[in-house]
Amino acid sequence: MKDLVIGMGEALWDVLPEGKKIGGAPANFAYHVSQFGLPSCVVSAVGDDQLGREIEDNFTSKGLNQLIEKVPYPTGTVQVEIDQAGVPQYEIKENVAWDNIPYTTRLEELASKTKAVCFGSLAQRNIVSRTTINRFLDAMPRTEETLVVFDVNLRQGFYNKEILCNSMKQCNILKINDEELVTVSRMFGYPGIDLQDKCWILLGKYNLKMLILTCGINGSYVFTPGKVSFQPTPKVEVADTVGAGDSFTAAFIASILKGMSVEEAHNRAVQTSAYVCTRKGAMPVLPDELTS
Repeated sequence: MKDLVIGMGEALWDVLPEGKKIGGAPANFAYHVSQFGLPSCVVSAVGDDQLGREIEDNFTSKGLNQLIEKVPYPTGTVQVEIDQAGVPQYEIKENVAWDNIPYTTRLEELASKTKAVCFGSLAQRNIVSRTTINRFLDAMPRTEETLVVFDVNLRQGFYNKEILCNSMKQCNILKINDEELVTVSRMFGYPGIDLQDKCWILLGKYNLKMLILTCGINGSYVFTPGKVSFQPTPKVEVADTVGAGDSFTAAFIASILKGMSVEEAHNRAVQTSAYVCTRKGAMPVLPDELTS
């Protein structure tokens, strides 16, 4: 395969009150991209343990292409508590398999066939995976059509200014939510400016094609040079919000790669994310009216 869309980073189990569900932003992203009919692949690492085998079996059952290395660390888990508003709170275990994704010849070959990639800050908390992600980005062919998406994904203090700055330099699409934008703005030294102005600053400073800002129930924005698209958030009955942001990113990127305008892709992303909120867990099967 060529022109692959890659989700790279953590693959893990979200341990929810009702039981464990497979998770991790890269897997969620790659799975939803595949539902839009594009060739996708998740890149991560698991332990040589039962939880790791279950992840590989789960991805196989979903028809999701995977490059999952086995490493001598336990498979990642996250304790997830859902508050009364349906918002998840995470406790992410450290020094696990996905912290130690190796850079291999197989991975280098995959990079050479990649048209779009999505990566985050969480998977860069450890030097091993951080180095692998950066080597992968350096090995990708870069053309006008190549999409390199940095989904900020701040969790539990597993980030710093250096990681964020480097990732923003590497990407051409930045995805961030309103709370993350406030945190990043404080770190970067422009706290007193309104959210939209902060987005314009980041768009220009890092020479981005697009900046996606999600604001929960207050809608979402896609900034492109000289133009902004806004979409209100649909009102739905929320089961939980786990993976909703990843489905948004996947639907948006898949739609752009299929030739849709920014506005059309934005609308598709909002509808997809809203649907995922009505289902438990991060990887529901999407209805045909969203993916066709």
